[in-house]
Amino acid sequence: MSDDEAAVPGNKPIRLPKKAAKVKNKAPAPLQITAEQLLREAKERELELIPPAPKTKITDPDELKEYQRKKRKEFEDGIRKNRMQLANWIKYGKWEESIGEVQRARSVFERALDVDHRSISIWLQYAEMEMRCKQINHARNVFDRAITIMPRAMQFWLKYSYMEEVIENIPGARQIFERWIEWEPPEQAWQTYINFELRYKEIDRARSVYQRFLHVHGTNVQNWIKYAKFEERNGYIGNARAAYERAMEYFGEEDINETVLVAFALFEERQKEHERARAIFKYGLDNLPSTRTEEIFKHYTQHEKKFGERVGIEDVIISKRKTQYEKMVEENGYNYDAWFDYLRLLENEETDREEIEDVYERAIANVPPHSEKRYWRRYIYLWINYALYEELVAKDFERARQVYKACLEIIPHKAFTFAKVWILFAHFEIRQLDLAAARKILGVSIGKCPKDKLFRAYIDLELQLREFDRCRKLYEKFLESSPESSQTWIKFAELESLLGDTDRARAVFTIAVQQPALDMPELLWKAYIDFEIASEEHERARDLYETLLQRTNHIKVWTSMAEFEQTIGNFEGARKVYEKANQSLENAEKEERLMLLEAWKECETKSGDEEALKRVEMMMPRKVKKRRQIQTEDGVDAGWEEYFDYIFPQDQAAKGSFKLLEAAARWKKQREEAARAAQEELDNPVPAKDEEEDNEEQKEEKVRDGDSDTDLSSETSSSSDSDSSSSSSDSDDSDDEK
Repeated sequence: MSDDEAAVPGNKPIRLPKKAAKVKNKAPAPLQITAEQLLREAKERELELIPPAPKTKITDPDELKEYQRKKRKEFEDGIRKNRMQLANWIKYGKWEESIGEVQRARSVFERALDVDHRSISIWLQYAEMEMRCKQINHARNVFDRAITIMPRAMQFWLKYSYMEEVIENIPGARQIFERWIEWEPPEQAWQTYINFELRYKEIDRARSVYQRFLHVHGTNVQNWIKYAKFEERNGYIGNARAAYERAMEYFGEEDINETVLVAFALFEERQKEHERARAIFKYGLDNLPSTRTEEIFKHYTQHEKKFGERVGIEDVIISKRKTQYEKMVEENGYNYDAWFDYLRLLENEETDREEIEDVYERAIANVPPHSEKRYWRRYIYLWINYALYEELVAKDFERARQVYKACLEIIPHKAFTFAKVWILFAHFEIRQLDLAAARKILGVSIGKCPKDKLFRAYIDLELQLREFDRCRKLYEKFLESSPESSQTWIKFAELESLLGDTDRARAVFTIAVQQPALDMPELLWKAYIDFEIASEEHERARDLYETLLQRTNHIKVWTSMAEFEQTIGNFEGARKVYEKANQSLENAEKEERLMLLEAWKECETKSGDEEALKRVEMMMPRKVKKRRQIQTEDGVDAGWEEYFDYIFPQDQAAKGSFKLLEAAARWKKQREEAARAAQEELDNPVPAKDEEEDNEEQKEEKVRDGDSDTDLSSETSSSSDSDSSSSSSDSDDSDDEK
């Protein structure tokens, strides 16, 4: 038998496992199993159940001693292995206590304290063991040692005082609390002492503790409020008020707290001292910043709604709105709407002038950061309102003048200007009876920034003063600045007309219509023509119409000229105008031609000429409904739509004659080409061998000539047929439409 085999009973060799095959794929499995998962599954399936130790019943004292000896040996071995494991000491001590060996348990805890004398759990377990064994003096001894070593551990003081209170040693418990507060512990310790005194109805002692407590922890506002409520709850109203007053003095005016103010005011409200409460609320609103008065406003409003009058309620609401506006403008100084609302509130409530002016100065200090006019539109009204307030409300005219001047200095006139400010400043000086200053202001304005609005305002001022020579000069300056303004030319001419100087007015109009560029030339021409008509210069008006028609072929000009001829009773002239217009508008839009014919028809109706009226009616078009295909922007067919078209009789006649002329021209061209080809043959004779080919070509040319004649006749006939069919279809459509 080899060494690799082992003998067994029956001389059967043991079959050893074969060598494991090498793993080819060493990549990690897609699903990994952790040790934690294995342990969890084992616990769930309970694969490793350890049977509990068998219970033993000891009846022999020697066996008991042997058991205790073994148990102690286990604890001692565990302690020797790890002296710093405090759980072993605690278990050891509790086990000694459980078998009644208090002295041994005490010895174990003392040994544990030698290892770690700052362990709170060992001291507590030690003291609790003494208390369970009703060894009060031993427990006191343990607590005394513990609070001496660790006076900042609250557990020892709480347990010690509670033990004394449980055994009804009230003076002893009070003595412990007194020793505790000498260390100036946290607020919870003081509150525990106060609650202890209150449980035994020792109000004076509790008050004394509160006062000492506030000396140590007076920085917390809630402690003052608790003390005041303690006095109020026990019926000492004067002491409660004194507590609030001492709190106000403690924090001082510089660091006053809104919570104390609200609590103090609510206390006075509960005592029916409404004037005191109102005074406290107002004191807080006057001395606290606006960011900290929200809670005060809330309670003040509620107080006034319950106990105040209408004036008081309005004052509270106004104060609250002031605070809100202050907060808004502090967050964003460029919020001009908030400034407007704030100033409107102050002016409506007739606030002091100094306060309103201060708010105005703060508002106008927020100059827009961008030099674009759209950012200045709202801002400039702050200056305007400021100036109007100084003039109309404050009656300080010199300050209003200074406001206007400062506003004009701050506006960047090279980029843009505000004509409203210049005009208001000028009107202000007129109200102050200083006409020279107003003229100077307007003159400077049109010199710095010649705007139409400024020129018109200056001209209106001089018109009201009947200074017509100044008006003429201003109009001349105005037209030099903007010669394309048709309205300015018209106003200038109207001024001359009102003054009775017709020649000057006509000269103004003449110069105006000769301008190369006008913004609204149609208004200017109409005003010129109306001027001549009003002056009964009909020939001049007719010449103007003809001049205008040389520049434009608009239907309104034709109709206006025809109406002019009608108004002067010249129906024959009006008829000629309509005829010329009809010929001139042949290629215009059909709607315009229809409008012209309708106006002509109305004219003939008024003149009473039946033959002319029938002639116009013969020219009236027929209204036909048609269809056309529509397409989208992408070129895709979008279906068909119906529309109305107008067919004029003169268009149909011109169309037929045009087709006939076109066919004649084509026939003439073919004849010319044939004659040219014959002339070329005579000039260049061909050999005899090609006579047959020439004969064939001549035959073909004859055939072509015959074909062209045939085509011409067929084309004309087909065109006539198509015209007749189209006319018949149009007539059918019109009949159906009728």
